[in-house]
Amino acid sequence: MLPGVNHANRSIIPFFPFMKKVRVRPRHTSHYEKRLLSSLRSSSSHVIFSGIQPTGIPHLGNYLGALQQWVRLQNEALPNTKVLFSIVDLHAITVNQDAQQLQKWKRQTLATLLSVGLDPERAVIFYQSSVPAHTELMWILGCTASTGYLSRMTQWKTKLALADSASLLDQTTRSKLKLGLFSYPVLQAADILLYGTTHVPVGQDQIQHVEFTRECANNFNALHGEIFVEPIALLSPAKRVMSLRNPLVKMSKSHEDYRSRILITDTPDDIRMKVRRAMTDSMEGVSFDELKRPGVSNLLSIMAALDRQRTSIDELVQKYSTLGMHDFKDKVTITISDGLADIRDKYHHLMEADGGRYLEDIAVEGARKAREQAAIILEKVRHAVGF
Repeated sequence: MLPGVNHANRSIIPFFPFMKKVRVRPRHTSHYEKRLLSSLRSSSSHVIFSGIQPTGIPHLGNYLGALQQWVRLQNEALPNTKVLFSIVDLHAITVNQDAQQLQKWKRQTLATLLSVGLDPERAVIFYQSSVPAHTELMWILGCTASTGYLSRMTQWKTKLALADSASLLDQTTRSKLKLGLFSYPVLQAADILLYGTTHVPVGQDQIQHVEFTRECANNFNALHGEIFVEPIALLSPAKRVMSLRNPLVKMSKSHEDYRSRILITDTPDDIRMKVRRAMTDSMEGVSFDELKRPGVSNLLSIMAALDRQRTSIDELVQKYSTLGMHDFKDKVTITISDGLADIRDKYHHLMEADGGRYLEDIAVEGARKAREQAAIILEKVRHAVGF
């Protein structure tokens, strides 16, 4: 069970796109989910919002775990569904950043979002800091947010490498913790609520933040009337991509060994080098067993996710079961390189397009659209509190 998550209110559901055509793997579907699916296919309007921190070029885990799902949502959303994706640069400064580096990372992240298939004509894509309403709403929500709830949340403890049991009563904790890091879930709640968001695509580690957002909405509505929608978390169906150097932990940019991750713009030579050095085992052949063979299983999962023929893991195992590890890794390298080729080429083109002005124009237009949409909710909020 996750701390701070109300499992009884069914505010967390598996990832079901707002589909034009429904393609769901057979499985048991609860009565609640059947009603939800029915509503998503109805003519009712919905709003999808999610954000990504500007940390430069995403790795394979970011792509398969989030960005690929965003593209799917965008492409399969009904026409009356609003879709917004934000590069959350305000969240990025909860840790100290070099200004020039952050600006570079923002451009790289924007180019990446476009490269993977997000369409600025269909989705609103913008820098968070370009919409002042985010910080104004954060302050308003902060006036009713619970510090007790915030203190129980786990991510600020993780960022500071503290135990889950860490308390604000502890002097060491207080000396390390900054207000921005402690209160950033309030800003995240503002990000979501500002657009009347109904559904938020997230990974498992972000469920707690969507639940906190619902808490903020509920607190405000109880005082001022029904202004905010309580959003639902859409869990990504993607398997977690693990580190190439240690397949027991997820792929991350925080890992000191750059060979632990594949960036989505890596060259074929880069990919070959990293895959060849990926930790596997000394067992013969190729098989899928996440407990006994985590390294090989991770490579099979990546391969299945990027295979152009949509070959399943079981089919890959059957096809390559007798290969030695060197030959198997060569097959993995080819699949990854081919799967990322279009993204890599488009990214480099966008970074140079029109001398860099193309990305600037996309950012300006995205911010204009976001400000226009944000003003609708913010005006209601300002009126409700007496501004």
